[in-house]
Amino acid sequence: MPAIKLPVILYHYDASPFATKVKNMLLLKQIPHKRVATSMTLPRPELGEKLGVSYRRIPILAIGNDVYCDSSLIANALERHFPPSEGYKSLFPPRIDGGKSDTGLVKLLCMYWTDRKLFPMAASSLPYAKFPPAFLKDRSAFRGAQIDVKAIEAQQPFIKSEIASHLTLIEEQLLDGREWLLDTVQPGLADLSVHFILSWIRYFESVKDLFLEGNFPRSVAWLVRITEFFKNLEKQKVSPFDAINGDEAAQIICSGNHGAHEPVSFDTTQAGYLKLKQGQAVSVTPSDSGKVPTIGKLLSLNREQIVIETKGTAGTVWCHFPFMEFVIKPVSQPKL
Repeated sequence: MPAIKLPVILYHYDASPFATKVKNMLLLKQIPHKRVATSMTLPRPELGEKLGVSYRRIPILAIGNDVYCDSSLIANALERHFPPSEGYKSLFPPRIDGGKSDTGLVKLLCMYWTDRKLFPMAASSLPYAKFPPAFLKDRSAFRGAQIDVKAIEAQQPFIKSEIASHLTLIEEQLLDGREWLLDTVQPGLADLSVHFILSWIRYFESVKDLFLEGNFPRSVAWLVRITEFFKNLEKQKVSPFDAINGDEAAQIICSGNHGAHEPVSFDTTQAGYLKLKQGQAVSVTPSDSGKVPTIGKLLSLNREQIVIETKGTAGTVWCHFPFMEFVIKPVSQPKL
């Protein structure tokens, strides 16, 4: 395994399902890294104050001076910075029948089915009546609407039936006896993107009977299999990490470099559609939930990602967002 030239730092909290998803990416690719524990709710000064990154969601991953938001873009960045050509495992392994990888399809599957369809159903299956008021207030702000606990509980039987329909399709996918969802030589991004959701909800009171023996036997067997796969990697310590604090992380990131694997380009055609120019002050905000804008100077824009320079008390960073499902707008009074 080649030496890592740039430090990798994960901002997370243990109860975050999406943090589990990214931790499993790091495990699968066998990447050593550092971790910063954040709070479950805002504020998060280690990001907003230190780095100027006010993005609402967790996890966030830094590679050198590049900070990546959204797990879909984090997957792309890890694959680019730590490619199979340098000895790292791939998040997009080939199929066992011919050595081909379904990279574009897998990215769409994970961004739109698992992250934006299956996960919201899972989140709506949580026992909201047991949560403290402060948590409900924070998650209401995240959703952009007040959480009505009684209304959600009334909807949970319908949501359960929807999840059962999705499990039926997973069961069908596994009908031929394949080991992994896309019949690949090892688990890939598609597997871990389904796994982090199903392993999270399988013991929720509202849906746990879906996972009882006999209901979806192939799906449950696959879930057990991939869970054991990650447990074995953890035991082997193939992705060791050190816990550090926000100050230490900010110092490492702000003094870091940009990797050769991260080309920064500016697509004038794409920018022209939005009437944007390189170097102007912009805000970048998720289009669905967690709509807290991050403000900075526009450095790069193409069909995959938006990159802005943000400034915090510790220095400046390049902050990356996916182009899809994010809104970029010019601002007149930036905090640069």
